[in-house]
Amino acid sequence: MLKFFQGVPSCLVGIEACGTAHHWAREIAALGHTVKLMPPAYVKPYVKRGKTDAADAEAICEAVTRPTMRFVAIKTIDQQAALMLHKTRDLLVRQRTMLVNGLRGHLAEFGIIAAKGLGGVKTIIEALHDAQDQLLELARLALHGIVEQLRHLGTEIERLEERILA
Repeated sequence: MLKFFQGVPSCLVGIEACGTAHHWAREIAALGHTVKLMPPAYVKPYVKRGKTDAADAEAICEAVTRPTMRFVAIKTIDQQAALMLHKTRDLLVRQRTMLVNGLRGHLAEFGIIAAKGLGGVKTIIEALHDAQDQLLELARLALHGIVEQLRHLGTEIERLEERILA
C-alpha cells in the first residue's frame, strides 16, 4: 500500500478510524499526503448499497469531503503506547473478574460461600486453604490454578498501574 501512495501526487486520503488506522495515517502522512480519519459511524450514512469494499470506499470518499464532517485526531506512537497500557490493564482487570467469579462458583459447589467482588477474594482463598482436606485432589488442582492466576494477574495489574501513575 505504501508503494501505491509513494507513486501518487500529494492528495487527501480518507480512512475509517479502526485498529490500524492511526499507523497507516502516520505512514501515509509521512509521504506528504493529507490524511483524515473518520469514525465508521459517521461514514455509514454515505453507504448507498450493501457492505462491499467498493461501496465502503465510495462512502469514505464522499464523507471525507463533507464540510461538516468531524474527524479523529491521528494518534502519535507515544499516545498509542500510553493507550495500550490502559487497555491492557482493563483487559487484565476483566480477566481477574472472570477468575474471581469462577473461583466463587466452583467453591460454592462444595458449599464454600464468600462475598462477591474483590473484597471477598481474600476470604474465599482463606476458605479454600481451610477446606483443603475436604476437597478432592482434582478440585484442589483446579482451584489452586485459579488462585495462582489471580496472584499473577494482581502482580501484572499493579505493575501497569505503577507505570500509568508514573
